[in-house]
Amino acid sequence: MDATLVEVMRPLLDARAVTLWEAVPDADGDRLLNRARLERGAPVPQSSPAWMTLADLPRVDADPQREQAWQSRQTRLLTDDGAARLLVPILTESDRRLLIEADFDGAPDPHRVQVAEGMARIFENFINVLESSERDTLTGLLNRKSFDDAFYKATRVTPQAPDGPHGQRRPGSGGTHWLAVIDVDHFKSVNDRYGHLIGDEVLLLIARILRSTFRHDDRLYRFGGEEFVVLARAADATAAASAFERLRRNVEGFPFPQVGRITVSIGYTAVREHDIPADAFERADRAVYLAKAQGRNQVRGYETDVQTGEPETHRGAGGDIELF
Repeated sequence: MDATLVEVMRPLLDARAVTLWEAVPDADGDRLLNRARLERGAPVPQSSPAWMTLADLPRVDADPQREQAWQSRQTRLLTDDGAARLLVPILTESDRRLLIEADFDGAPDPHRVQVAEGMARIFENFINVLESSERDTLTGLLNRKSFDDAFYKATRVTPQAPDGPHGQRRPGSGGTHWLAVIDVDHFKSVNDRYGHLIGDEVLLLIARILRSTFRHDDRLYRFGGEEFVVLARAADATAAASAFERLRRNVEGFPFPQVGRITVSIGYTAVREHDIPADAFERADRAVYLAKAQGRNQVRGYETDVQTGEPETHRGAGGDIELF
């Protein structure tokens, strides 16, 4: 869809190049992701490399003109030595910030500016329609409907270079996807004690922690209730465990208003070639069961913990097991 937009707009505007940018949130300041760019004479659009880390993307504030276009929500036409740059901001209902940028050899006539603005509005409406069917209404994360396509694409990935020596995930690294199921510990007691409004606030904050913990190209889902799902890529179990352990620590250390401390139990598994979603979920669910049985606030991997024959229950002094 992004590629089609620039393929249509570049000749329509007779522009030297048309780029679709997206501002991606990052702890050190928003980053600029090139979703599609087509230059005159180029055969196909180009984009930021897949699985690129945020730190390698340019900062949004490096170009104040783009930031001002988003803040004002108005088209900006900039000229310099005869050349011109047209900036048309797009802000979706889910608060995504996109920007159509067209570069011209000379100042475009008003009609071309109007065409660019009209195309931007059509594109914005189209994205809103798509996202309304693909995203959870409470958290804005992806919903169950959009999972299967992403999952089946993940089973057809070719392995690339390994991750870093300490488990950090490099851009473009690792051909293995990992499916994690995240369950909020004792969430029913939160609703019973504080009410559903506070419970919803907890879910919203956990969704925010998910976004800040994982890379912009990791897929984050809410499957309903207190269950979240992550489809991420890492080279091996060590790198995957590091990413999911980081999420566990981030949730545990977050000061939730009124509620205080919240923890999550996480189970994950490698996505295998020719897997179907039900198979991967069964393995991840068994890992979550183990995490809860061993006291909650745990991260457990199917391949490293369940499959090795580690006991799947943790009994207290009375011999009873409480899971949910």
